[in-house]
Amino acid sequence: MKSRLYLPILAVFLIAFGCAESGPPGEESQGTQDSGPKPQVLSVFATNYPLAYFAERIGGEQVEVSFPAPADVDPAYWAPEAEVIAEYQQADLILLNGAGYEKWIERASLPASKLIDTSATAASSYIPLDEGVVHTHGPAGEHSHKGWAFTTWLNPMRAIEQAQAIQEALSEARPEAAADFRVAYEGLQADLLALDAQLREVAADFGDRPVLFSHPVYQYLEEHLGLNGESVHWEPGEVPTEAMWKELSTLLQSHPAELMVWEGEPLEEVENRLAEMGLTSVIYDPCGNAPESGDFGSVMLQNHDNLKMAVESGSGDAN
Repeated sequence: MKSRLYLPILAVFLIAFGCAESGPPGEESQGTQDSGPKPQVLSVFATNYPLAYFAERIGGEQVEVSFPAPADVDPAYWAPEAEVIAEYQQADLILLNGAGYEKWIERASLPASKLIDTSATAASSYIPLDEGVVHTHGPAGEHSHKGWAFTTWLNPMRAIEQAQAIQEALSEARPEAAADFRVAYEGLQADLLALDAQLREVAADFGDRPVLFSHPVYQYLEEHLGLNGESVHWEPGEVPTEAMWKELSTLLQSHPAELMVWEGEPLEEVENRLAEMGLTSVIYDPCGNAPESGDFGSVMLQNHDNLKMAVESGSGDAN
């Protein structure tokens, strides 16, 4: 995935979507009717940016969310150092994406009581991957895609399920704030439902025409929208080998796509050569890591706009 610079999630978004307000000054130190001091904010660690964003939206000022993956890696292929694992161990809650996303978890000793597998309720509908193809992914080095597809959040309805799992975990940890968490979750849910409706509209316009994905990470989006897609293993910042171009030409004979979806901006020479083959490039950022600007919501809306523009411009004879 495209490298990202980590930016803190802006407090203005927390306020705008109904996050809980803090109590009067001095309340924490003086105590109230409760016996003992007011509970401290929950320490929540997330293994990818979408989960961190959901937790911030739902928890507001009552949580401190940490997402320690470096900005220049794909969190799905990142393995934290021992000192970072120690920080995870001290958290109140550890949010997992599930579907095999956190490959390092099996080698780390984390308290089971703190682990929240946010996609566990939909485990029976995980999408299996084809036999793994080994390739590189930036600083993470060589890896292969095998096991289960794990970018579950690209299906907005699955993202809602993951957000609900976070809301329930926060409510269990802080019952007195459950109502606040519920209100904030409903705001996030409304945003994701609106995104889903917009994506469905674009998919309906595109129909069953073939589409090409530059990387096998769009399975849940493809399934949800009923897209007729095929995936290759191309990286945005790399020039494909001549063998890869030949494989693409062969694929297009049986799958005559006119639209190619990328995780990030492809190199100009690659985009130009694709255009000569009749392929329009469009960016749909999975947003597994924090974006350079904006947040998860704005990135997903931009993805929709990119896709809609490509369809309306005539790619795939959509009109």
